[in-house]
Amino acid sequence: MQLTASELVLNADNSVYHLNLHPEELATTIITVGDPERVPLISRYFDTLEVSKIKREFCTHTGRIGKKWITVISTGIGTDNIDIVLNELDALVNIDFNSRMVKKEKTQLDIIRIGTSGAIQPNIPLHSFIMSDYAIGLDSLLHFYDSEHVQHPAIQQAFLAHCNWLKDKSTPYVVRCDEELAKKFTGKQMISGFTATNVGFYGPQGRVLRLPLQDAEMNQKIGSFDYQGMQITNMEMETAGIYGLAKLLGHRAVSLNCILANRTTGEFSKDPQKATQNLVTYALERILEN
Repeated sequence: MQLTASELVLNADNSVYHLNLHPEELATTIITVGDPERVPLISRYFDTLEVSKIKREFCTHTGRIGKKWITVISTGIGTDNIDIVLNELDALVNIDFNSRMVKKEKTQLDIIRIGTSGAIQPNIPLHSFIMSDYAIGLDSLLHFYDSEHVQHPAIQQAFLAHCNWLKDKSTPYVVRCDEELAKKFTGKQMISGFTATNVGFYGPQGRVLRLPLQDAEMNQKIGSFDYQGMQITNMEMETAGIYGLAKLLGHRAVSLNCILANRTTGEFSKDPQKATQNLVTYALERILEN
């Protein structure tokens, strides 16, 4: 079936609408970051920079380290942006923009999120690396898609009961990383984690400036949740959306988190850029191994 102009939106130069990219400008190994300013902090390791584009919060650099072709793209903050980025990345490789038809032969992408995060367990020190084995989305993104087959309902129901989750909030969904891709990033420095993907930075993560919370004990409940020995380790704002859409679209995804804050101890990193850069070099070393 041919996709209409209102469904597959393209720019005048036939690039995909938000990312402003053409299919030939995208590698199959993709690093996502939230902040556009973090893109050049990764692409500076490239031997050659072949593509450099920016539109809104979406900055893309594609280049080579040796023979490895890599794309680094900023997503901005939140799973609403992840909905745009994941769908348009998939469109670039799996939809023919000229015929507006889905390709019969699909291309699989490897998507590696390198992000920052706050720990919710007191024993996780600042500057730790956490790989999200599972992620729980506290937003509603995945529920807009036919997605029950990639969710883990038993964990979801246990979380709802433990936290006495308000029915007016989004129903959480749980998704796992791609286990094969995750093997590339395991190591002594990497903690296996269960990440909470929040819908906001302040109230949805239990922060109070001037507005009172609906549930002042929410973070304590999330931190004390235990499912068969698995506890939630950290909070951020993209991972669950990446995992869910990647699985639905047939791609592999893993999320790597540098811990800059510990919400239970009240600490925050004094050198967040250096800590994050250490995670970047760790990830690139493993991406380049094969």
